Amino acid sequence: MNIIAKDVGTRRLLQGMTQVYTGDGKGKTTAAFGIAMRAAGYGYRTFIIQFMKESVKYGELESAKKLFPNIMIRQFGRECFVRQGTPDQEDIRLAQEAIVLAHKVIMEGKFDIVVLDEINIAIAFGLIEEAEVLKLMSERPVHVELILTGRKATPEIMKRADLVTEMVEVKHYYHTGVNARVGIEK
Repeated sequence: MNIIAKDVGTRRLLQGMTQVYTGDGKGKTTAAFGIAMRAAGYGYRTFIIQFMKESVKYGELESAKKLFPNIMIRQFGRECFVRQGTPDQEDIRLAQEAIVLAHKVIMEGKFDIVVLDEINIAIAFGLIEEAEVLKLMSERPVHVELILTGRKATPEIMKRADLVTEMVEVKHYYHTGVNARVGIEK
């Protein structure tokens, strides 16, 4: 399947921005997907690259299938957790593959919005270099909106972004033993 769109509509953002959703609270990926859904309603196209996620049945994957080709998703990760400080070479390889695709998708400028989901944590875990992301931020075409999600956004990424939202956990039902629920957390 060709992952890069060939026939893109004429609608374009006049000025793309860089948004960062970070912090320990719930809702970072949800915020990014909400923007993608809103944009699809106006004919804008979003490409979502998920770092450190793979093949778990997430509701957003099912929604994107229904909104294709306005929302496209590629996942790069394994079903197991990545070890911070000592990541597996396969996790590094997958993250490198994802950042190469991100660069291609962003620089081609065929998508109005590009979401790099969990990229901040991929940097924190040593799967990719912060410099690679900073380069994407500074070189993106003017009409491309770039959204970066994940805990532990670096100070430099937050400084260079146009919008930064930090999700703060005040209270969470996980702490009472409630697991991830289908349609809400996954």
